[in-house]
Amino acid sequence: MSVLKAILMGVIQGLTEFLPVSSSGHLGLIKGLFGMDSQSILFDVLLHVATLISICAVFYKDVLRIVIEFCGMCRDIFRNAAALARSLSDGKTPEYARIISSPYRRFVLLLIVSTIPTGIIGVFMKDIVENASSNLLVTGICLICTGLILALSDFLADGDKKLKEMNMGDSFSVGVAQGVATLPGLSRSGITIVAGLLCGLDRKFAAKYSFLMSIPAVLGALILELFNIGSESVTGSDVGCYILGMVIAAVIGYVALRLLMNLVVSRYFKYFAIYCGAIGVVSIIAYFVKR
Repeated sequence: MSVLKAILMGVIQGLTEFLPVSSSGHLGLIKGLFGMDSQSILFDVLLHVATLISICAVFYKDVLRIVIEFCGMCRDIFRNAAALARSLSDGKTPEYARIISSPYRRFVLLLIVSTIPTGIIGVFMKDIVENASSNLLVTGICLICTGLILALSDFLADGDKKLKEMNMGDSFSVGVAQGVATLPGLSRSGITIVAGLLCGLDRKFAAKYSFLMSIPAVLGALILELFNIGSESVTGSDVGCYILGMVIAAVIGYVALRLLMNLVVSRYFKYFAIYCGAIGVVSIIAYFVKR
């Protein structure tokens, strides 16, 4: 891998993973227009790890609390199971620990509910997504759909739901949106934020929830990708390029994520809507020209 490609892919990953313009759509468009070969699976995994680091850096307080509470929930579940087992042997009424005992434990539960439909849809759409990833027509149509959805978001009334008011139906709906957004050209961040807004979520909380919700989904996808790495050969120069691309993706991703949090509140999605629409038209034209 060349240094130039590592820098280019790092910049694209860092910018498009968080800004609502679809990273998969841009990668598919670049590949289709310039005939760029598919990149190393290992490099792809490292780029996604870099953007996960960006999310954890921006929302480090929330991530830390979520991890701590998730571990506490697992501990209490095992304790309750042990108490049940003891009660079956000694006949005494067991004393169970309350699993959802804090706001952040409820946050964990909401994230789990969101992850379920995402995972199910991701499994069933896997082959469709793989076949569509190199199709400029599908990418273009999805980019235009992303633009229309983003344009709608700036006209939605401000919601007031935050963690305390958000319900399981809201989290499930946003999870469905995340699953559908695996199609190339559909922006995961844009679609899920707008889904949150349609559920009545506060704008800033909708954006925060969107990115925290992406962590388990991306981790799951990365684990599956790791099984496909196989005996991929990596040279010493590749290692340097991979690290360079990863650092660039993490730094640019951090800046892009900070920027997006402000743009959501300021209702500036219409500019991304225009951009996605224009890029979508370019992709469709390229499809027919290259036929």
